[in-house]
Amino acid sequence: MKRLIAKGLMFGNLIPVESPALVGRYNRALMALTGRETTLTDFHIDISGYSPEIGDELGDDLYLNPNGCNRQFILLTIEQKDAPLLNAKFSTSRGILTRFIAENEAQLFTLTARDAVAGELENTVFELSAPARLFDIRRITVVADTTGNHVAEAARLGGLIERFRTEEDAWWDDVLIAEMITLASKTGDVTRNPVTLKATSFEQGNFWTAHFGGLYLFRDVAHPAAISVGPKAALGALPIKYVFDMGDRNQIAKFLEINDLVEPIVNAPGADAAAILRQKMDFIVVAAAAGLGLDIGHGSRRELRQAAATLGARLPDEFQGLAALLRWVETGGQWPRITSAHPAYFYTFRARAHADRDLVNMLLAELSPLDVRQLFICHKELFYDAYRGWPEAQRAFVADYLEREYQIDKVGARQALFGPEPDMTGPDMTGPDMTGPAGVVPGHPGGEAAEIVGPWGAVRRKGS
Repeated sequence: MKRLIAKGLMFGNLIPVESPALVGRYNRALMALTGRETTLTDFHIDISGYSPEIGDELGDDLYLNPNGCNRQFILLTIEQKDAPLLNAKFSTSRGILTRFIAENEAQLFTLTARDAVAGELENTVFELSAPARLFDIRRITVVADTTGNHVAEAARLGGLIERFRTEEDAWWDDVLIAEMITLASKTGDVTRNPVTLKATSFEQGNFWTAHFGGLYLFRDVAHPAAISVGPKAALGALPIKYVFDMGDRNQIAKFLEINDLVEPIVNAPGADAAAILRQKMDFIVVAAAAGLGLDIGHGSRRELRQAAATLGARLPDEFQGLAALLRWVETGGQWPRITSAHPAYFYTFRARAHADRDLVNMLLAELSPLDVRQLFICHKELFYDAYRGWPEAQRAFVADYLEREYQIDKVGARQALFGPEPDMTGPDMTGPDMTGPAGVVPGHPGGEAAEIVGPWGAVRRKGS
């Protein structure tokens, strides 16, 4: 993992905390939230204020996230909005914190100039003893204030000012006036510079959680379902009709298509399908060659082609399926009919442009783990777990590739792979019930009247 850290691929973009003043503010907030302090004089923090160095010091990587829900946070600077979220237990947590900071940027800039802002992502669930409890999480409320309670006291001062303006004889109320003066000395002039935080409530409809071995919960779609990373039988009874696990490839394929959540890469607007497919194939060759101890040299295109030739029939089915698709893209000919049972199937899709695009790409990354670039971008925790078990040659190639090709232009790479950032409106989702026979996907993408043939039968694209 040291290689990833050195290349900025792990713990990258963390915010340094080095001055005694900031360390002091952090400790006051940490004491208020957890009753503990750090003895470190410098460390780094993520968007939530979590520090891996302090986690090591305390022997508790969840010191700001007890029970893995109702995550607490410490803000020392609004620059934290661009930092990653480490040890995430819910896929929505970073997005909520980012929006909260962005929509309260002016107020938080003022507050953090003199104190730390501490708070919590509150929901009505305080423990997750059973998977069914996840369905009780619907809304996340951000509760925040400085360690000196500036927001609460500003609200209190605002109430006193209103009393002073509206109550008869308030001019003669010495106690009221004295209290206003005392509070104003702490909060400043709230009539000219109000200290209030907005946008503090966020819906949590569709999300991923690390709890119970990993679970994707899609409730706000036309055909809801839960998708478990581990065996679905271990989850027990859930208050949702459809529950799948990673072995239910046909059902997951059907779920994604009838909810209009994915699109074939070869049919995606603006995508260089050939380049994307070829890179996926390179990653598969590297994994296969490294696993067999074959030399891939520096991982150049020529060396990888040689490795693929050496592997021959030992190349994985994922490679063979993508190679057939690449031949169709580049030279035409017979369209490869790849069923949802084929190992290459989920490698051929990306999420459509909708509000849950990142969540769907995260699920696709889990279903196509040999595409290490998508795995790194969309599901870092799974990437790090996989990286630990790779042969050294594969580790070196992937780390060098990500540093060279992804780190220098993250936004451009994401747009090339997944398209421009979508708006936050949900997809137009219509489709049949998720029962029916298996079939062939993704279908022929060419021509205005092209059909997608799925495990539920033929479905025409809109406008065709």
